[in-house]
Amino acid sequence: MEQFAIGAFSAVCATIVTNPLEVVKTRFQLQGELRAKGRHAVHYKGFFHAMYTIIKADGFLALQNGLVPSIWHQIFMNGFRLGGFHIAEEMKLNLKPNGEVSLPKTALVAGIMGSITAFTGSPFFLVKVQLQSKSSRSIAVGTQHEANSMLSAFSSVYKNHGVAGLWRGVGGSVPRRIVGSSSQLVTFTAMKDFLANNSVYKIPKGYLNAFVSSLIGGMAVTVLMNPLDTISTRLYNQGVDKNGRGLLYSSYFDCVSKIYKIEGFFGFYKGIVPLYVRTGPQTVLVLVIWDTTKNYYNTAKKKREQLNHS
Repeated sequence: MEQFAIGAFSAVCATIVTNPLEVVKTRFQLQGELRAKGRHAVHYKGFFHAMYTIIKADGFLALQNGLVPSIWHQIFMNGFRLGGFHIAEEMKLNLKPNGEVSLPKTALVAGIMGSITAFTGSPFFLVKVQLQSKSSRSIAVGTQHEANSMLSAFSSVYKNHGVAGLWRGVGGSVPRRIVGSSSQLVTFTAMKDFLANNSVYKIPKGYLNAFVSSLIGGMAVTVLMNPLDTISTRLYNQGVDKNGRGLLYSSYFDCVSKIYKIEGFFGFYKGIVPLYVRTGPQTVLVLVIWDTTKNYYNTAKKKREQLNHS
């Protein structure tokens, strides 16, 4: 249980700081949805312009739209993901027989935990995206939903589509979570060992090592996950008919096909700058806090075991 609490704690701390960046990222991913370049209104012209536009139209607090479901999403997503990975580390499931870190095993464990948490966090991700996209009509992008809070959003979805409706869009979240979790934790784990053991310039394991490793992990996540993140955002935010079927995309691959045909290859990379501006600090804060708290927990656990044996 402590492992899950450590993962959730680190993620929640990071989310409070980075949620405004997530709002901006979501707006960019929805801007010009299924519109060819040059054939849609451009409300957000750049990262800082987007923040200014949101504040001007809806007030400063609009940058924290969706904060409550974002926090709960992190608890049910990173709490399980990082907690599960911590347990796997304790069981040495990510190691080779000689005790060295195995990147394939690390990727497998991280991918499995990512796929599991795609389901555990999906209802909160659904509501988060819908609240983060909500804005004044003058700067609105994507489908606009009526709910103004997490509870009202849950109530509306449940009333119209039942429990199953809360997991609408999860099919788009699974590949996103597998790739994002694997690339992040593999890069982070590999870089920690490399920086601590290379023969050119060593950075012993600690705050600086975790910081540099997580920063590189954030870069890997951004490049690999942005297309999947855009697809996931679109699937979660689209409107649905009375039977719960998407009004814009009938399936994951229909979404991929339409984005490519109408918006082109770079349509998948909409929001990459705000995604990294958000993912970089999020990854650094989450992994540094997680790694530090985890090490403190492991040290305290060893001391308790030594006392029990003495």
